[in-house]
Amino acid sequence: VCSSDLPESIQHAGDASGHVEIAAEGVRKGFAGRAVLRGVDLSIRAGEIVAVVGGSGCGKTVLLNLITGLLPVDSGRVLVADYAAPRGSRGDLPLVDIATLGDEELDRVRLRWAVVFQKNALFSGTVEENINLWLREHTAMAAAKIRQRVRESLAAVALDVDDVLGKQREQLSGGMAKRVAIARAIAVDPGVIFYDEPTTGLDPVVSGHVHELIWSTHHRPREDGTRRTTVIVTHDKDLLRRLRPRVVMLDHGLVAFDGPYEAFTASTVEAARQYLAAMPVLQMRGAE
Repeated sequence: VCSSDLPESIQHAGDASGHVEIAAEGVRKGFAGRAVLRGVDLSIRAGEIVAVVGGSGCGKTVLLNLITGLLPVDSGRVLVADYAAPRGSRGDLPLVDIATLGDEELDRVRLRWAVVFQKNALFSGTVEENINLWLREHTAMAAAKIRQRVRESLAAVALDVDDVLGKQREQLSGGMAKRVAIARAIAVDPGVIFYDEPTTGLDPVVSGHVHELIWSTHHRPREDGTRRTTVIVTHDKDLLRRLRPRVVMLDHGLVAFDGPYEAFTASTVEAARQYLAAMPVLQMRGAE
């Protein structure tokens, strides 16, 4: 797939005017005395496609884990839109600090999210079981509706439903496993999808298909009519070129660049220039 194969609207996929969905304010995080994030400020609005980039060890995945509540911040705040609260006069949703939420409240927030992990995080079992577990555990859907949703999700990622439905995790190729992981995300109709290095280890052809899936999933209509938000941690230069997202670059624990893809590629910020030159090498290392 090349950039011309994708819909023209993809050129503006990073633009959004929705309410703030996620915000990081002065976020700091370190491990064993080593600072990883040194005061990250970031705001993500509903409807955006945001790619978080940066050199190895710069804290991209750490930031993702802080945003999703898998790690606590050392200082600063991670704020998320509170869909249980009434909207403001301008249609904005109030933001809530996830550190103040109890387990049940945090789970309620996370029900709007889906994460596609770098290594897919499929559990031992069939493809159908991997996709339907969340629906069985967290929704009141009838069994027939769940089966339908599973089939629709697999079809949406261009898999042969009848062929793959009963396959065990171990029977899936890398590309098929990634598609199943994305199908699992689609099935829960999330408001926000997080991808952690979605094309690492995949060949260029399969990576191109994953690029298309990320885009089509982002624009897939949600049942409640709200806009989906996509956050991608990546080293994949072709993903950036094809999706043209808003690019947030981390360097030395801070945001070194934040803006449209076109501005990123033309940036005179030295850290961005060095990173752009190193991206092909970083991507190859990730595939090793």
